[in-house]
Amino acid sequence: MNEVAIKDNSFLRQFETNVDGHLAKIEYSSQERKVFLTKLVIPDEISQEGFKEEFIKAVLNLIQEQKLRVVPTSPQIAGFLRKNRQYKEMLPVGIRI
Repeated sequence: MNEVAIKDNSFLRQFETNVDGHLAKIEYSSQERKVFLTKLVIPDEISQEGFKEEFIKAVLNLIQEQKLRVVPTSPQIAGFLRKNRQYKEMLPVGIRI
């Protein structure tokens, strides 16, 4: 799979990428040095195998580069973090998933 190009649309408070004319997005809110990932939206037309995981990884890597903490309030993103423990250090102190 190709590298997923992520755009941080701060006006709409979402990380987004365009795949074959369809917009996949992760909505977020920011507070202090934390990013709350609130909703994952991937259109049904994007059916590439493994796209969801690659998209979430790309967003988490972007957040990690900014040295921010992440709070997954979306069940899909929390599940991804449970399976991919290498992102555990991005969670704020006291947050367990």
